[in-house]
Formats: sequence, structure tokens, C-alpha cells
Amino acid sequence: MNVKAKNKPGGAGKLKELLAHQEMVVVLVIILLAIYLSIVRPDSFPTTINIFNVLRQASHYAVLAVGMGFVIITGGVDLSVGAVIACSICVATYANLNTENGVNPFLVLLIILAVGLVFGLLNGVLVAKIGLPPFIATMGVLKIGNGIALLVSNGSPIKYGESWISVFGGSYIGSIPVSVIFMIVVVVLAWMFAKYTVLGRNIYAVGCNERAAKLSGINTENVTIFAYAVSGLMSAFVGLLMLGQLKQAGPSYGDGYELDAIAACVIGGISMTGGEGNIFGVILGATLMSLLKNLFVQVAVPGYWQTVVLGIVIIFSVAIDCCRKKREAR
Repeated sequence: MNVKAKNKPGGAGKLKELLAHQEMVVVLVIILLAIYLSIVRPDSFPTTINIFNVLRQASHYAVLAVGMGFVIITGGVDLSVGAVIACSICVATYANLNTENGVNPFLVLLIILAVGLVFGLLNGVLVAKIGLPPFIATMGVLKIGNGIALLVSNGSPIKYGESWISVFGGSYIGSIPVSVIFMIVVVVLAWMFAKYTVLGRNIYAVGCNERAAKLSGINTENVTIFAYAVSGLMSAFVGLLMLGQLKQAGPSYGDGYELDAIAACVIGGISMTGGEGNIFGVILGATLMSLLKNLFVQVAVPGYWQTVVLGIVIIFSVAIDCCRKKREAR
């Protein structure tokens, strides 16, 4: 009996199938940008110091995008992350400054994480229990966080000084920044959690169809609260990295980071419509953003263009996701 052999896709077909994955497109763009910068700035870009500086900046975006990613996957958004960064470290440094002989660094660490967790839980309760739209709830919490940071800091940076906390943001293991290692650990743990735990899979279920998830027995409110709590905690961790690097806290230290986190998520393939996305992709999104900012510095383009390009990249990434969904729906 003759059996017809299946037609195998040729090289062009395989390439098209590969580029259908947004993560692979981002990898390709990163490689092309790195090659371009290595050609135009051979003395300054492809150096160990500069590459690790790019990765250290990317670590802030990636850690923040892990929490934001979980929120977006549930179908929400968290606009308060920048304010939570500033508020968490301002409250901790204020407590240290106004306590005789200072506060134990371990207690400073706990204050930072506790403030982030409280704000995250507040966001989750407002969205899941009270029913506020995520945009309104988190924007209100953003204002609360900004206000508290301004009150405790009096509008100026507060010096913290040197302690073992500085290891998170300002130290190296060999030539590798500790913040880069921290980023890798956080993203790997988040990816394993999302892929191999029931709660992780429930986050995707809520984002795909909240009503269906509720009918199947999932406590959708608790899942949503958990996602926002993780986002608040990740914001606090980024604040910790900043405090360790700069040795001070200020009310404006998290400004604009909410857009950076959203950009890292959508560039990395997390769908803004919810229910889809690979947590590992946030590293790619964060690296591309950091590389673009390094590009502007290397070729001496005014920094204001960074905001313009970031907006274009966000629109382009979301547009790709929308076009893909329309194509799949046909």
C-alpha cells in the first residue's frame, strides 16, 4: 500500500512559523540592535561594563514586569507600580532617619516589602471585591502612594547610607551585578509558578474567561487579589534595588515605571486582552527597552526621543497582538 509522504514546510515556511512567535521577533530585534551598536560604537558598546549596565537597567524593568504580567494576564492593569516603588523606600528611609541610631537593615527590608504588599492588596481588593475598574482603582492608589512619598520625604531625596541592603542594587559577584542575578531568579521562579502550579494556571483561566473560571469552581476574586499583591511586592523589590544602588530614596524615583513595566510585558508577548503570555518573555521586553535607551546614549540622540520611541514600540507590539488575534478568529 502506497502511503503519501506529508509535505514538509520549506526553509521559508519554517522561518515564517518561527517569526509568528513575538518572542522570536524580539530576539531578532535585540540581535540586530546589538550588531548595529557594535559597528557604530565598537569602543563603547561591546564592553563588559556597558553590557552589564544594560542588563542591570533591564533587571528593574523585568522584575517589575513580572508582577505587572500577572495582573495583565488576569485582564487588569496596575498603574500604581511607580508610586509604590517611591513610597515603599521613602517610608523605610524616613523610619530609619527618624529613629535614634537608625533602624536595623532587616527591619528596613521588611518595611519596604510590607508597604509594597499592602498597596498590592489594596489594589486587589478595590478591583476584585469592590468592583472598581483596574484603571481607576490603581490610578487612585498611584495618587495615594505619591502623596505619602511626598509627605514623608518633604519632596526631597532622603539619604539612607551604606548597609548590607546595598548588596541588592549596588554589588557585584565577579563582574555580574547582583540585580541581574536577582532578576533571573525572580523570572525563573515566576515562570515555574505560572506553568506548574494550580494557582498559576488559574491566573490564566481568569484572564481567558472570568465567568467560565468562576463556574468551574475557581475563586476568581482571590486569584485577582493575589495577582495585584504580587505586583505590589515586585514594585517593592524594585524599590529595594534602587535603594541599594543609589543609597537614598526620593518621591520621584518610580516616575514612569508603570509604562516601562507595561511595555516590557507587551513587547515580551503578554497579551493586553488577558489570558495569554509567557512570563519568560518579560526579560526579552526589558532587555530590548534597556538596549534602546543605551542606543540613544551611544548615538547621542536627545533623551526626549526615548519617550516617543517607547510609545511607538508599545503601540506596535499591541497592534501585532491584535492582528494575530483577528487572524486566528477567522
